[in-house]
Amino acid sequence: MAGLRFGFFLGCIMPNRYPGIEVATRKIAPMLGIELIDLPRASCCPAPGVFRSFDQPTWLALAARNLSISEGLGVDILTICNGCYGSLREANETFKEEPEKLAKVNETLKDVGRTYRGSIQVRHIAEVLYKDVGIEKIGSIIKKPLGLKVAVHYGCHILKPTKHRGIDSAERPRFVDEMVEALGCESVQYKDRMLCCGAGGGLRTGALDVSLDMTLEKLRNIHESGTDLLVDICPFCHLQFDYGQIQIRDSLKEYYAIPVLHYVQLLGLAAGLDPTEIGIYANFVPTDQVMKKIGA
Repeated sequence: MAGLRFGFFLGCIMPNRYPGIEVATRKIAPMLGIELIDLPRASCCPAPGVFRSFDQPTWLALAARNLSISEGLGVDILTICNGCYGSLREANETFKEEPEKLAKVNETLKDVGRTYRGSIQVRHIAEVLYKDVGIEKIGSIIKKPLGLKVAVHYGCHILKPTKHRGIDSAERPRFVDEMVEALGCESVQYKDRMLCCGAGGGLRTGALDVSLDMTLEKLRNIHESGTDLLVDICPFCHLQFDYGQIQIRDSLKEYYAIPVLHYVQLLGLAAGLDPTEIGIYANFVPTDQVMKKIGA
């Protein structure tokens, strides 16, 4: 596992809304032989559902600037968010497939004293944990199997478009399920589990009623599966399921209390990290029942 060094791309949602996910990542990484290097003055990825849809040159320029910061440090860039992963990776692939666009972007980047050569890769924390660290190593840091029933939510950008991902099957993925099971949990199957959380593509901002309707459908299915909590791998999905339950109560008058954790937080619990420090109690939906079940 030598050489697991990455530029740590924070994105927007995690540090501003769910900093416990960031703390869990920073504490888990060295336990698994991962070195995280901060990216000075990194910006929004930028959000693919907004910038790319309306202004591709600006999207590419902003993405290239972020990529150039990590490239300047000589490391691949690591994201914790599916949206950041999709935006940065697709921009990076555009530069590799269409060098004329990279040349045009570099003309723009001259104004801020930067250049991007296209020499690095974009990685997602879930991908790195599964492919580079491995299930066996993850299992080696577990202090107490959790014994929870978990509903896994993959999200869209980690798996699609399939021709640009290749991490796992876009229709029947298993890699996060395997990582959940490595923590002594049961990954429970539920109806339409590959349904979008409802937040992406600008839908949460542009049509909140439609967005929450999609979230509600998924919450109903998860509730019916009898799981203890939902586990995601994306802070934006995390926001949609956590705060979204409060919005659904207020606007649609359906009441759910399904705790939501990012995978690194669940891993942190199993590895013995302080629950308060990694944001277990900071969600809108209380996690007290989960903590009681694992004896914490």
